[in-house]
Amino acid sequence: MALKLHGIGFSTCTARVAATLYEKEADFELVGVNLAVGEQKQPHYLAKNPFGQVPALEDGDLTLFESRAITKYIAYKYSGQGTDLVRGGEEKERALVNVWVEVESQHFNPAVAPLMSELLIKPRVQRLPTDEAAAEAHAAKLDRVLGVYEERLSKSKYLAGDHFTLADLHHIPYLYMLVRSPKASLLTSRPHVNAWWEDISARPAWIKAAEGMKFWGAPVS
Repeated sequence: MALKLHGIGFSTCTARVAATLYEKEADFELVGVNLAVGEQKQPHYLAKNPFGQVPALEDGDLTLFESRAITKYIAYKYSGQGTDLVRGGEEKERALVNVWVEVESQHFNPAVAPLMSELLIKPRVQRLPTDEAAAEAHAAKLDRVLGVYEERLSKSKYLAGDHFTLADLHHIPYLYMLVRSPKASLLTSRPHVNAWWEDISARPAWIKAAEGMKFWGAPVS
């Protein structure tokens, strides 16, 4: 039975899970959730994700929510196929995967998510003006975070070592948005971060997942 991924293509969290499923060569069905009419807040969907957010994953009688937890489940469930996203047989590298997965969640995401909200989501989805002062404050936080990444990636091809893992994959959806925003230079001005981005964004699995994110337009030139 194919997995069912409930979400919407231009959602960063849905795209994160879809990219993982493609990397693991797992069969799945994307089940659309109509956010425009508030389907995510209806009882039938709240039974899948009680916080009324996307995505949710159904695997038979198991239902999961929270994209990062879902990606880990997929990576271990399909450990024998596709890309090894957790470096299961390499103790030290596996530990570094876990570190940088946490860095994405605790440092990168809290800076980039509100910045993309101000620069892209508010004007394009909510039809609200950008709070320029808030955007600059979030950009300053992200600038500091990406400074750490530039140093790390000057010594390592990927965040956890020589191999692409969940540590890298978790970043891709918001980086995709960042390079389409007025603050793209936060990424493109850093040679090692930019080289990393060009590498990970060219992966076939991400190119498939990114089909749903074309809503955000072309990269800033």
